[in-house]
Parts: sequence; structure tokens; C-alpha cells
Amino acid sequence: MSGAGIMLMSEEMPRGSVCSSDDVARVIEELQYTLGEGPSVDAYCFEQPVVEPDLAHAQMSRWPVFTALALEAGARAVFGFPLLIGAVGLGALNLYRDTAGPLSDDQYADALVMTEVAARAVLAMQANAPPGEIAIEFEAGASLQVVVHQASGMIAAQLDVTIAEALIRLRARAFAESRPVTEVAEDVVARRLRFHHDHDPAPFRDQRHDE
Repeated sequence: MSGAGIMLMSEEMPRGSVCSSDDVARVIEELQYTLGEGPSVDAYCFEQPVVEPDLAHAQMSRWPVFTALALEAGARAVFGFPLLIGAVGLGALNLYRDTAGPLSDDQYADALVMTEVAARAVLAMQANAPPGEIAIEFEAGASLQVVVHQASGMIAAQLDVTIAEALIRLRARAFAESRPVTEVAEDVVARRLRFHHDHDPAPFRDQRHDE
């Protein structure tokens, strides 16, 4: 493998990257977080490994936006493995390679072992955290996108929608502006950007405030 990352997820939505091995892995994690699509997202949702050995010549177009941007970042093959403890899904292990090609049987078996180890480590760390809080180990070394969750809460209040819908709208805005979702979220939290209902057909129109 050329690199790897671990993403926590819940309710079919990425919550943030626990760790990534290099710049390309970080881009892949950020893309999946922003777009809500990719191997880790599918692995978590379907509770089974998802492999794409050749992004440039995929037999099925399951991630139209993610694929183009992941290729641009330098990934040629991607593999997602769900982090499961019994029936409980915690997230996914994301692997990438800078050359196309399938996993060997040994690599596939090793990935399954690693996902079990990672899942148990995540569960053990979070078990010591107070209810409703993130474990200190995650806050210290992870990118859990706390600002995105804060922004989603603000957007939900502004539009009187659910947190899930607010997050979808936030992602759509980030994609439309070709910006990381964390940057748009920072604008919301800093009150430089406000989402609101109006009669404009564009659903993500905003009100900007001069600093």
C-alpha cells in the first residue's frame, strides 16, 4: 500500500479522520468527508469491504466526483474496510495505492486483521470518555472536524431543519465553491456566512457579513 487512513462514521455520515499516513491519504479522507462518497463511506454503509483496483478504468461509476479528484491527488487504487465490533459500525479503514492493481489474497487477509485491531482500539479509547464527549486520544491527534458539527448545528437552527440535512447543505455549498467543507464551516461559525430560506431557486444562497 502507498498509504492509509481511518475514518469514524455514524448514521451513514463521515465524522472525521482519526489518522492518515500521508498527504494523499489526507486528501482522500477530506474528499470523502466533504462529498459523502468513496470507498470508506460505502464500506461502512454496506458493512463489507469495497475495492476499486483501477480508479482510472473502473467498471462501474459509483463515485463520479470522488474518483476524478482522488486520481488528481495521486491515488490509482482504493480499498475500504469497515470497522465493526459485532453489529456495531465505527467507521472504516481506507487504503490507497499509487499504482493500479488488485489486492493479493494475503493483503486482503491482512487488511481484515488490521480493521479488527483498529476497531477494538477505537472502541477501547472511546470507552473511557465521558458520555457525549470525544476521547482525549482522538482530540489530540485526529481531525474530527468539530467545526463542521458546530456549523451544522447553526445551519440547522437557521433553516429549522435536521442536523443531517444541515450537513448535506453545508457539503453542497463546499462542493459548489470547490472549497474544503471545513473552510465553509469556519465561515459559518465565525458568522461570515449564513444560510437562510428565501424565494431564490438556488438552495444555498447565503448572506455574508463584512468583518
